Amino acid sequence: MGEAGDGVDASAEALEGLDEAFAAVDAFDRTLVAGLLRPQPAQAAGLTRLAHAVVGTPLSSRVAEAAEKAAAGAAGEDHFVALAAARGALLGSVHDALMLRLDEITGRPRGEEEAPPPAEPQSANLLAAARSWLSDLARAGWQGMDHDTVSGAAQIVSAMLPDPAPRRLATLLDGFAAELAASCPGATLERVPARRWADLWSRAMLLTLPGAAAPAATGTVTGRLLPLGVDLHEHATAAQAQVHAVFEPADGTPPRLVRAGVAVPKPDTVVGAGVWQLLRPHLSLLAAAGEGLSMDITDMPITAEGDLVWSDEYARPGAPADAFATARVALAAATASPTAPLDRHPARIAVPVLLEGHTIQQEEDLLTFGLPGLPPLAVDTDRVPAAGPLTPEAVAASTACIGLLRWDDGAFTVQPLAVETTVRKKTVALHAGAWAGGITDKAGVKAEKAATDAVAVLRERAGRLLRK
Repeated sequence: MGEAGDGVDASAEALEGLDEAFAAVDAFDRTLVAGLLRPQPAQAAGLTRLAHAVVGTPLSSRVAEAAEKAAAGAAGEDHFVALAAARGALLGSVHDALMLRLDEITGRPRGEEEAPPPAEPQSANLLAAARSWLSDLARAGWQGMDHDTVSGAAQIVSAMLPDPAPRRLATLLDGFAAELAASCPGATLERVPARRWADLWSRAMLLTLPGAAAPAATGTVTGRLLPLGVDLHEHATAAQAQVHAVFEPADGTPPRLVRAGVAVPKPDTVVGAGVWQLLRPHLSLLAAAGEGLSMDITDMPITAEGDLVWSDEYARPGAPADAFATARVALAAATASPTAPLDRHPARIAVPVLLEGHTIQQEEDLLTFGLPGLPPLAVDTDRVPAAGPLTPEAVAASTACIGLLRWDDGAFTVQPLAVETTVRKKTVALHAGAWAGGITDKAGVKAEKAATDAVAVLRERAGRLLRK
């Protein structure tokens, strides 16, 4: 993506209807702040605005009825489902418009969608119980919620977790309820994360519909996997790593973009470089990416969305593969996979790109890349993990960058995964996931040893408790 195509405007503002779609979503989100038990005129106006935004679509009549009932304080579960569907459809349309713009900018082809497989049967009673709790939550609102309201999810989650079919919904409800419980009582909140909680509420509500949580269609692939970079997410009690890669099929068909990820629970004392020791045993691809190797895979399961269902029995390390060589030679022609319907949300956008020939501008904490024919592209250095040698300073001195194009707060941004920079007149590559396979940096070794010691202490204490 060193240069933009003729006539292509990368700015989000150039997309017709974008502001209107978000205004309708925000108007609905505000109705959930105070709750829909006794709606006020401003909430009724927000519901009407959402209904007007989907006029002319198959949802139109159902959402209009739902908005009317909700504005009167008489909404039932089916009405809340319709409102969640309208909100999801609007954000899905924004996602699709942004992805179409990115496809124009990158010139990358996109694969066709496949029909999902039949859904596994799920307990209708549990789905109904979840829908009931979410409806009660909408009536109470974020400012009206208390521990009694939020705790209603616990029994539902406990009943769902043993069954694999509703586990996706159970996990969402569990995390959502924990986040709400930490903010109770809602009446004391100084700031309400209205967009985030409405995202979680509406997604959970849609997952209560039979068949909504159907597993992604899967096939198998054989060929060579060329890692581009590692996207690491670290939270207090969990860590996740996702490897973005180009896959070259053995049958000679065009290459495609794929991902492989792993998530693990972690103690809150394990931070920074220490997280790699928790992730490595579950995904050998991390070591390959850290060491600059390709991987040969045989009959590896893969979803229609391009996510490898990783198992080490289908993979073995291959020849050396430089990520920047892969990006320069194969990335532009690699086919992108379609997005699953419920995953169509602007926050889910993460498109691998190679940026070269960019100018760099630093104003206080804001770093931007300039590319011919495109508006300045903000660099999200906050997403550069501490668990690697890549630093914001190295990004600011880069001559080339492999990154993920994202959309945040009305504009495209880039999250660096790796950069090339000049050190003592030599070109050096620095990767965010360079320590995934093993740490040689002195500071990183010290951090990983501290994490190892912390995990050993916790395991010893847990063993002592189990022996009692």
